[in-house]
Amino acid sequence: MKNNAVLCNSGHFDCEVDVAALRAMSAETFPRRQNIEGFRLPDGRTLNVLAEGRLVNLAGGNGHPAEIMDMSFAVQALSLEWLAKHREGLEKKVYIVPDEIDDQIARVKLAAMGLSIDTLTEEQKAYLSGWEA
Repeated sequence: MKNNAVLCNSGHFDCEVDVAALRAMSAETFPRRQNIEGFRLPDGRTLNVLAEGRLVNLAGGNGHPAEIMDMSFAVQALSLEWLAKHREGLEKKVYIVPDEIDDQIARVKLAAMGLSIDTLTEEQKAYLSGWEA
């Protein structure tokens, strides 16, 4: 590999980057910056490993924070429930998540955070659906 190549694991398991083997063949290891470790090889080249070779979006950043994953799993679970309940009348195709599921998840999430969604007044609804300003 070229000097200063960046290695990271964006797969699903921690075996894509063999950090133990890289450590064994390195003359020196050192921190480059947060979540980046340098491995200096005997020939002087340095390879940079992000997030200790673990899943970079989880270990080195906020790719999937719990505050997002809970909603993602809720969408999946409620969508599967919807599919099971409506399976008799469904065609074999890709379906968009029904708005009522997205709305339900948003309301529950906001309530858990002590927040709520504003609702429009009748005057606001009339304004939005009208053509006159």
